[in-house]
Amino acid sequence: LSELLATLGEAELADVLYRYGEERQSRRIARAIRAALPITRTAALAEVIARAVGGKGPIHPATRSFQALRIWINRELDELEHALEVLPAVLAPGGRLGIIAFHSLEDRLVKQAFSRLSGDGAPVDLYGNPLTSPAFRLVERRARKGEDRDPNPRARSARLRVLERNS
Repeated sequence: LSELLATLGEAELADVLYRYGEERQSRRIARAIRAALPITRTAALAEVIARAVGGKGPIHPATRSFQALRIWINRELDELEHALEVLPAVLAPGGRLGIIAFHSLEDRLVKQAFSRLSGDGAPVDLYGNPLTSPAFRLVERRARKGEDRDPNPRARSARLRVLERNS
């Protein structure tokens, strides 16, 4: 991680933090990280970010930044997009595809893909009836939230969406 941070320019790092972590203070954090280089420990990186952002709360101030770096390094959204293209095709009639998303970026991709597959936005006749029958349906219109069933604080951000292939 230290080598990667050293190779990124301030603007590129800020863009990564903003895009993948939805971090509103990405520019300030990127500036602080670049000024503190070399950073060799994750605890030191977390401290630099916390000092740049300030504030206390139930969630550590560096959480979104670490999320952004992890998603970017592992290309997680690209992998999810690929899975959303491939997986529906292998479902048997009546088969279900359930995806648990742990942050809004993942959930947004899943929601949009499932919506498209279930016929939202498909052409309709003058009476609002779909011209073609969609191959899939949403099992529930809204995502199930982690806190609905599980008191585990790590599950607080989890969202479950389920798509079913029509018979």
